[in-house]
Amino acid sequence: MPLLHIVVLALVQGITEFLPVSSASHLVALRIFTDWPDQGLALDVAAHFGALLAVLAYFWRDVGFMLGGLWRTARGKKGPGANLAFQIVVGSLPAILAGFLVAAYAGEGLRSLDVIAWATLGFGLLLWLTDRTGMTIRRIEHSTYFDALVIGLAQALALIPGASRTGVTMTAARLLGYERGEAARFSMLLGIPAITAFLTFSLVEMSKAEEAFQITSALFMVSGIAFFSALTVIAVMLAWLKRRTFTPFALYRVVLGLGLLAFAYGVL
Repeated sequence: MPLLHIVVLALVQGITEFLPVSSASHLVALRIFTDWPDQGLALDVAAHFGALLAVLAYFWRDVGFMLGGLWRTARGKKGPGANLAFQIVVGSLPAILAGFLVAAYAGEGLRSLDVIAWATLGFGLLLWLTDRTGMTIRRIEHSTYFDALVIGLAQALALIPGASRTGVTMTAARLLGYERGEAARFSMLLGIPAITAFLTFSLVEMSKAEEAFQITSALFMVSGIAFFSALTVIAVMLAWLKRRTFTPFALYRVVLGLGLLAFAYGVL
C-alpha cells in the first residue's frame, strides 16, 4: 500500500475512533471518494492498538485508580476504584457477548452501505435529541451498576457499522443525565476493554486463517499516527465539552449520513 494511503487511513482511524461520528462511516466514505482498496486486518489492528495506547495514556490516572482499587479489594479492602473497575466490566459484557453472536451468525451482512448510512444518520439524530433534552447533573462518581449496564447495552449497538461506539455510549450516558465531559470520559474508559477484545479477536482470526502478522515499519507508522491523532482528539473534545454541546458532531453525522445515502441509492 502506498505511503499516502497508509498515512491517511491511520489519521482517519485515529481521529474518528473517539469522536461520536463513526470511524466505519468515514472509512467507507474514503473508499467511495478515492476508490482505495480495503486497508486489511493487519493495518486495522495496528491502528486500533495505537488508539488503545492513546486512551490509556490520557486516562492513566483513572486506569491507575481502578487498578489500585482492585489491588485493595484483593487485600480485603473495598474502595471506589474497584467499584468503577467492576462497572466497566459490567458495561463491557453486553458488547463482547453480542460481538461473538454477530461474528457467528451475521458475518458481513451488516456492512452494506445503506446500513452504514442509515445508522450514521439515525444515531446522529438520537445523539442530538438526548443531548438537547438530557440533564447535566451526574458525574462518574455518581455512577451505578445499572448505569453501566444501560451504557453497556448501548455499546452493543455499535456492532451496527455506522452507529459509532463512542456515539451510542455518550448518547446513553447523556440520557442518564451525565455531564457531557463525564459522558465522554465514561465512554472512553469503556472503550479500553472493547478495543482490547477487538484486538484479541482479530489476532485469533488471523491465526485461524494462517495469515502472517509481520511487524513492519508500516505497522509501527500506523500505530504511531493513530496514537498521536487519537490523543489529540481526546484532549480537544474534552476541552470542547466543558463549555459546549454535542450538536456539531450530531449535525456532521446527519450531513455524512445523507451523503452516504445518496451514494447508496444512486442519487450521486
